Amino acid sequence: MKYDENNIFAKILRGEIPCKKIYENDYILSFYDINPQKKIHALVIPKGKYINLDDFITNASSNEMTGLLKGINTVAKMLKISVDTGKGYRALANIGEDGGQEVPHLHFHLFGGETVGKMVS
Repeated sequence: MKYDENNIFAKILRGEIPCKKIYENDYILSFYDINPQKKIHALVIPKGKYINLDDFITNASSNEMTGLLKGINTVAKMLKISVDTGKGYRALANIGEDGGQEVPHLHFHLFGGETVGKMVS
């Protein structure tokens, strides 16, 4: 599958669509989800053109991989949902059709600020 340059996250990264930014560095952009499912619902996306986690693991540099994981942790701390600053959170990446991925750009949802509940019902 080829990366879709017109997906919504690509447009956000290019500044064509605004977002409510939480944090940004050389490797990631984080912003609030426009349709929150929990009290706190943030997205963390890599700046590279990666379709999903499989694509990312295969093609990303070590710096990008470290940058994404550290970025998720930084955002969780900023939102006061990490175990260091709050009561915990869920980081979720939907991968592919059966995994429920809607946007073909790797992204992690961070849910917190309340009990998130069961993983799968």
